Amino acid sequence: MGTGLIVAGAVALAVLFFLSKTILVVRQAQTMVIERLGRYSRSLSSGINLVMPIIDQPRAIDWHQVISLPNGETITRRYRSTTIDLRESVYVFPRQNVITKDNVVVEIDALIYFQVTDPVRAAYEIANLPDAIEKLTQTTLRNVIGELDLDQVLSSREHINTKLREILDDATHKWGAKVGRVELKDINPPRDIRDAMEKQMRAERDRRAAILTAEGSKQSAILEAEGIRQSEINKAEGVKQARILQADAEAAARLKVAEAEAMAIERITQAIKGTGGDPARYLIAIRYLEALKEMVSGQNNKVVYLPYEATGVLASLGGIREMLVGPNPKG
Repeated sequence: MGTGLIVAGAVALAVLFFLSKTILVVRQAQTMVIERLGRYSRSLSSGINLVMPIIDQPRAIDWHQVISLPNGETITRRYRSTTIDLRESVYVFPRQNVITKDNVVVEIDALIYFQVTDPVRAAYEIANLPDAIEKLTQTTLRNVIGELDLDQVLSSREHINTKLREILDDATHKWGAKVGRVELKDINPPRDIRDAMEKQMRAERDRRAAILTAEGSKQSAILEAEGIRQSEINKAEGVKQARILQADAEAAARLKVAEAEAMAIERITQAIKGTGGDPARYLIAIRYLEALKEMVSGQNNKVVYLPYEATGVLASLGGIREMLVGPNPKG
């Protein structure tokens, strides 16, 4: 009786062990490559899958990942796994030294985003997919950076990322993987190069500041000259207009004076003709009197001589008296 229980228990354990090896549970976004008697049989999807124990065995693949510690250091964990993750994975590319076209050694950190698209190829076409991607990235990065100068490396990250992604994606396609993105996380030139670049940048900024200051001074001088020029033009225009108005005023005044003198002469002529006198002799006598008045006017003027034909002036005065008195009735 006891022996029968032992045998029954052993059979039950064997059945449970057999069932545990028959049922495989695959998590979401993962898969397993099943080999039957050493040859590829099928790939399992997520959920419950039934296999034949001993005959069907999952294929184990080599894998490794880089883990970043809080202190900034990184460690690489290598392991073998029977499941293949179908999600996009981020691989932290180890820092390495590369040489640019102008022989400058720079340190570059990179991130690689890749995804397993064909588990069968990832298991059979390459021994260690992450390691192969890492080595391929190292050689490709050296080739790409070696074609560029340091300034181009620092200013053309997007170009480098695109070129790396295209080369890696084309090479990893036969391995059943797809490289989605490559990002250069950090580019560190040597300390002396960084110091020289900082000095160059500071000199460039000083040069730009000097250029901007000179441009400002130039524009200020131009505007000031334009202002002075416009001011002088306005002043000249003002003087011109003032002189024109003054000339117009003087011309109008002279015209009025001439018109007044003409009317006065006309009235005097009419009055003298009415008395029977000679208007010409009257006007000449008046002009002589005005000339004598101007000659003796002033503080320092001294008359020491009489003008020529002074007797004619006196005679004209006598004629004026006769014109004003009128004709002699006794004559």
